[in-house]
Parts: sequence; structure tokens; C-alpha cells
Amino acid sequence: MMTRLAELYDRDFFEWTQCNAALLRAGRFEQADVEHIAEEIEDMGKSQRRELENRLERLLQHLLKWRLQPEMRNQSWRSTIKVQRREIGKLLAEMPSLKPALAAGLRDAYEGGVARASAETGLPESAFPASCPFDLDQIFDQGFLPE
Repeated sequence: MMTRLAELYDRDFFEWTQCNAALLRAGRFEQADVEHIAEEIEDMGKSQRRELENRLERLLQHLLKWRLQPEMRNQSWRSTIKVQRREIGKLLAEMPSLKPALAAGLRDAYEGGVARASAETGLPESAFPASCPFDLDQIFDQGFLPE
């Protein structure tokens, strides 16, 4: 059974999920494909962390655009900033253990935000500060918009 499930993992992932879910619900843990289940659970966690980092990158992109192009400021940018802050807050409320990932990933998220902002605005990356000019409190302060 275990070999069949391991093969099924590569051949038909959906069926693999259904078979393993049924085994786990029935308490037949020894028959479940534990190695792949553990791998999938880890991947789910990584996916949530990537979502957090992507949202932080997008938030930084718009904060940078707001700061560097005051003449272009618009409701869409303001809305994106607000939405990203709210969505990050929801992620952290659901998974508070992700909070340390914010500080740890800030440098990479900032670099990504600069790359996105540069591509969107046409400004060279050298026009943006070399390191993030905002601290985490500012980044997540609903009332903060850089001037």
C-alpha cells in the first residue's frame, strides 16, 4: 500500500490527497504516505511565508512610488497600500509565528520592492534608497504615507 501511495503521489496528486486523507481520518497512520504528507505540510508553510513576503514586497513598492513620485500619487496607490497592510495583518493574525519572517525578510522584500517600483515607474534602481527607509512600525501604520 505504501509503495502504491508513493507512486500515486507523482502520477495523480489529487487521488493521492484523497487516499491519504481517508487513511488519516480512519486512524490508519501506518498505511499513509507519511514522508510525502510531511513534505506537503512543510510546503504549505513555505507557501504562506512566500505570500507574506510577496505582499510585503508589493507594499514596499507602493510606499516607494508614493515617496519618489509625489506628482503621480493617486487613489489606486493609496488603496494598494491599505489593502496590502490589511492582508498582511490578516496573515499574521492567522499565523503569528510568521511575524519574525517580516524582520528577517525585510531586506529581500525591499530589494524586490525597488525592482518592481523601478520597472513600473521607469526610474533607475539607483534612484531609490540603498536600504529600506521605513521601519516595520511605519510600514504597517495605517496612517503612515511617506513624504
